[in-house]
Amino acid sequence: MSTLFVDESKAKGYTMVAALVLPGDIAVLRRNVRSLVLPGQRRIHFSKERPERKRLILSRFSEFGAQAHVFQCVTKNQIIGREACLSGIVTHAAQRSSTKIVIERDESIEKADRQFLFQEVRRHGLKSALSYDLQVPHEEPLLWIADAIAWSYVKGGEWKSRVNPLITGITRISA
Repeated sequence: MSTLFVDESKAKGYTMVAALVLPGDIAVLRRNVRSLVLPGQRRIHFSKERPERKRLILSRFSEFGAQAHVFQCVTKNQIIGREACLSGIVTHAAQRSSTKIVIERDESIEKADRQFLFQEVRRHGLKSALSYDLQVPHEEPLLWIADAIAWSYVKGGEWKSRVNPLITGITRISA
């Protein structure tokens, strides 16, 4: 049983990252991740951090034992890519008996996300076993892990090398 915290990158196709957290680890990990916020910041938004700070954050995430699975769909159509990745995440959650999926809320597509997740959860027969929630990133620090890993993975080079140890698997999805 686990919770998946999900964020995406829309660069180079469509990539979603699901950071996996066990129920007993949520409170401590949340506190540890929140401790990385600098004075004046509401949250960690990885693309806006300086390179040396990015290195520190990724190093700390590694120390905290962060783990994530990458879902990648090579498509220029963001709607198709998002739905393909979300479908993959629900399948992943079903296979691993995850009980909850938390996704960074985007108000412009929130209704579509809720409808799609409703259908996917029922299609997998998980109506009573898997819940989902859409949250704003400054309220849920564990979304910042997925944000950092997604940005780093897609950016490539040094950044991808730094997050590779945190990645437990990669699912490539064709649109």
